[in-house]
Amino acid sequence: MPDIGASLREARMRARIDITEAEADTKIRGKYLRALENEEWRLLPGPTFVRSFLRTYGDYLGLDGRLLVEEFKLRHEQAEGEPRPIAAGGHRAERRRTRGPSNAARTRALIAGAVLIALLAGLFALGRGSDDDSGDSNSGTTTSSPAAGVATLRIEPTKAVYACIRAADGKPLADGVLQPGGASKEYRSRRLRLTLGSGSARLVVNGRPKSLPQSSKPLGYEVTRDGARRISAADRPRCS
Repeated sequence: MPDIGASLREARMRARIDITEAEADTKIRGKYLRALENEEWRLLPGPTFVRSFLRTYGDYLGLDGRLLVEEFKLRHEQAEGEPRPIAAGGHRAERRRTRGPSNAARTRALIAGAVLIALLAGLFALGRGSDDDSGDSNSGTTTSSPAAGVATLRIEPTKAVYACIRAADGKPLADGVLQPGGASKEYRSRRLRLTLGSGSARLVVNGRPKSLPQSSKPLGYEVTRDGARRISAADRPRCS
């Protein structure tokens, strides 16, 4: 088998990948990738990291990472595992060497913790937005407010959008084009029926935001104290 470092370097060059791109994709620091390609094993944190980096980098380049690790064990790991002589200057060099993996382990733990926090934040944000319908469902945002009472509605356009709103008694409350950059006034009624010329807006239903599906076609909603639900074209109000 060719040298491990040469195999890695040739595979990377064939794929036209530079070290910076490989570093971003594998999350392995560029100086460690260069050390792998140059077989400068002592520049790496230790045999455990070498094996992990070899497997990850090899698989990333389309090689068999497991075979690279086995080759490393046969050729180098015994030598890497032998105790290093204490450098001149006392035991400080040895202590620095033994502390290295511990510091690296702490770094990895911090990175893992940051990733976990980011994941939890994403799931929380996804949960907040889950009250939005997909555009094909007839169910909408619901609230925990009482069944009886007055519903409220505001429209926040993201683009110019036509809006027609009728109250429970059929009285028209809005009929015209709303411009982006602001919100409509708050409309109140026991029940509100709404027609929008497209999905270029966000609704605030009973004080809670509700995003609309991306659509260039008209949308219809019925708003009550229980929330907002999609309605069919036949049920959409007409104002003009």
